[in-house]
Amino acid sequence: MASALLCCLCYSQGQPHTVKIMAKEQQVYLVTGGCGFLGCHLVKMLVERSENIAEVKVFDLYLDENMKHLSTEKVKVTLIQGSVVHAGDVQDAMKDVDVVIHTASLVDVWGKVRPDKILEVNIHGTENVIQACIEQGTQYLVYTSSMEVVGPNMKGDSFYRGNEDTEYDVCHDKPYPVSKAKAEHLVIAANGKQIKGGKQLYTCSLRPTGIYGEKHELMKTYYEKGVQAGRRVFCAIPASIEHGRVYVGNVAWMHLLVAQKIQESPASIGGQIYYCYDHSPYKSYDDFNMEFLSACGIRMIGSRPLVPYFFLYLMAVFNELLQFLLKPFCIYAPLLNKYTLAVVSTTFTVQTDKAERHFGYRPLYSWEESKARTIHWLQSIADLHQKGN
Repeated sequence: MASALLCCLCYSQGQPHTVKIMAKEQQVYLVTGGCGFLGCHLVKMLVERSENIAEVKVFDLYLDENMKHLSTEKVKVTLIQGSVVHAGDVQDAMKDVDVVIHTASLVDVWGKVRPDKILEVNIHGTENVIQACIEQGTQYLVYTSSMEVVGPNMKGDSFYRGNEDTEYDVCHDKPYPVSKAKAEHLVIAANGKQIKGGKQLYTCSLRPTGIYGEKHELMKTYYEKGVQAGRRVFCAIPASIEHGRVYVGNVAWMHLLVAQKIQESPASIGGQIYYCYDHSPYKSYDDFNMEFLSACGIRMIGSRPLVPYFFLYLMAVFNELLQFLLKPFCIYAPLLNKYTLAVVSTTFTVQTDKAERHFGYRPLYSWEESKARTIHWLQSIADLHQKGN
């Protein structure tokens, strides 16, 4: 088919720059997990900001019927109910698809979901997506991985302003990071495989840091717990511990850019892995969350940790023991366990210069706009909470 010149305009510190992409006209994209936190933002961005897409297929186990309203005169949004663990569902969804963005994943580090279920969805589901690409002739696959495939590790080793080549001792035992690492390996290993029609499959992987933004369930949970505690949260993590957090809109933007660039330069993008970050400030989890919670009337008690780390560790061990004892009777999944404590207590910050060099990524949303959008959403939840009382 003929090619169309697609010009994507984005901004960095007020300065516009243009990324020119050559792509096939009237493409069909498939977004697995398209009704999830990242997925819904990505689908909306594909509809609004891509000039060569005729249809976006939204594949998810639980559909949000409201997403049908995202359709425009130019772009049709099609909802497809199914599970990535069922090969037939994936094969059917992948028919006539040019590009698949695989965001579907079970994210759980608290013990809410059985380990075998996490492995089934994240690993076997990814195998099904790859196989469907091969059998249906879908040539481009972008995988949503996670920084947790690398770290922070359980040893507490810092990762300071690292990039994709920084050496780090990966040490995990939780099903989620283990499954994401295995799935990412499968995706990258599939790059170059022959697909239906004799063409090659091109794949790449994005590793977002901790994502925040509208519809972020964990941020909503933090707010609700703060309200329950008398609109207070207690400082638990030293301010010196830094983490890179990234706005969901910028994560979606990076997916859009790399999905276009892999078609223009498959040999250079295929098989690559990219960290995904923006200009959000490096802060501890506590301090970063307060950037939003304080606007909703939540205040932090103490400027330094009020509880010694050793005591937090004992609480984490106790929670895991209690979780084990209650397992036959109910699901006990507290936010604090040894893994989550290690994550929030270990500096882990990344750079995205590789993404900028390879496909012109710069954040579409500034920190100020990202913050304002997130606060507006969180305040709407606060307003509903107040009306409910």
